[in-house]
Amino acid sequence: MGAPDFGAVRDYLLDLQERICAALEASDGAAAFREDRFEGEGGTLARPRVLEEGEVVEKSAVHFTHSRGASLPPAATERRPQLAGAPFEAVAVSLIVHPRNPYAPTSHANIRFFVGRPADGPEIWWFGGGFDLTPYYGFDEDCVHWHRVAREACAPLGPDAYPRYKKWCDEYFFLHHRNEPRGIGGLFFDDVDEPDFDTCFAFARSVGDLYLQAYIPILERRKLLPWGERERDFQLWRRGRYAEFNLVIDRGTRYGLQSGRRVESVLASLPPLLRWRYDWRPDPGSEEARLAEHFLVPKDWLGPDS
Repeated sequence: MGAPDFGAVRDYLLDLQERICAALEASDGAAAFREDRFEGEGGTLARPRVLEEGEVVEKSAVHFTHSRGASLPPAATERRPQLAGAPFEAVAVSLIVHPRNPYAPTSHANIRFFVGRPADGPEIWWFGGGFDLTPYYGFDEDCVHWHRVAREACAPLGPDAYPRYKKWCDEYFFLHHRNEPRGIGGLFFDDVDEPDFDTCFAFARSVGDLYLQAYIPILERRKLLPWGERERDFQLWRRGRYAEFNLVIDRGTRYGLQSGRRVESVLASLPPLLRWRYDWRPDPGSEEARLAEHFLVPKDWLGPDS
């Protein structure tokens, strides 16, 4: 069955951060990640890494955090109110990639592990995380590839996991104030603690390991496509939607701010440049309009026979 092994999860996430940063640096070919390091008592560690102004990657943040606290903040206890006021320990990798080319999609991923220790009962642990894709100009083959890898990542939990976590992702990454999805989805999961630690950890590793298989081939296909001012203008306008989600809705942002984490690290996921235009709409029949009409619509990208 396997007892929770916090150290094993920590070691895995430290290595995952290394591998993701190396892959993004290789794809960019010019820029490197800057690392900050903040160590605390008992081995706690914040290791944010940020790459800016690359030739391919305009901005990326890949953060590792290991934290402890006297009580979980409200954003972390919404689904587990019995842990309000309980001490906790948490470890996570969270990342965002904002490519320069408007034809290359933004991607986001995170893996996190929480252990809560209430005074009147046994410790409570769970995994959360996932990955999602936000295109500006969509390609069907990219969406199919992304979701095919997402389904593969769910294999440790069985065939029911992918449709469940895909649906959760579609529902979570949704801008209710605009009645539109943020992107084409992927996986979103939280409170994963069954059937046992070993199986749940295998699932978390699968999601972390396969993120690069999901994203890097798409980035490589799109990073050198020619683009101009029209595409750039549309990309910056859509990035405004991304910022709205992170600042208004995202639980991870609220958790980071409520738990007193370094603000620069919490907000490093925001795009480097963006644009808001009053009541602007794409021309009917344009590629820009097709993003909302065809891609920003929750659907089964794999189909019944895939």
